[in-house]
Amino acid sequence: MEIWDLYDRDDNKTGKTWERRPGNVNGIPDGLYHMVCDILVQHVDGTFLLTKRHPNKDVYPGYWEASAGGSALAGESPLECAKRELFEETGIKAEEKDFRFISHTHRDTSHSMFYSYVVVTDCEKDSVVLQESETVDYKWVDKKGLFEYVDSDLAIKTHNDRYKEFFEKLGYVKT
Repeated sequence: MEIWDLYDRDDNKTGKTWERRPGNVNGIPDGLYHMVCDILVQHVDGTFLLTKRHPNKDVYPGYWEASAGGSALAGESPLECAKRELFEETGIKAEEKDFRFISHTHRDTSHSMFYSYVVVTDCEKDSVVLQESETVDYKWVDKKGLFEYVDSDLAIKTHNDRYKEFFEKLGYVKT
C-alpha cells in the first residue's frame, strides 16, 4: 500500500493524502496533485538507460521508457523520492550530488507534479537490477539511439515533452 501526500497547484501540502490502489489515480480530486519524480539515467560513457515496463502495469504496459521514477511516498522530498525510485527500479545507488535538477511541471490529466532530474552514474552497466512487477528489460543506448527512441512508436508520448526539456537543458541536439 502506498500513501501519497496531496498538494495544491502552488505545491503546498494540503494535509490530505491519497491511498494508491490499482486504477484509482484518476480519482484524485481536481486541483490536487501527487508528486512524481522522473530520472533520466546517463552513464559516464555518455549512454542512456532505457527500461521496459512490465506488461501488467496499469499505465503503458510493455512500453519502453527513458527514465526511472515514480510517485513520492507521504513525507518524501523530491530528491528522496528520486533516489529511492532510481534504486528500486534499477538497483543504481546515487548520492544527492549526482542528481541534476531539470524541471518541475504539473500535469492536470494525471493529477501529477513532476520533478525531473538527470543522474550520471559510473555503475557497471550489467549490474542493473530490474524491479519485479515494474520492469522486465533494459538496454543502454547512445545519444542517437535515445533520439530515435523518443521519435519511435515505442515511446510514451506523454513523456516526450519532459524528454525535450531534458535535451534542451543538457544542450543536446539531434545529429
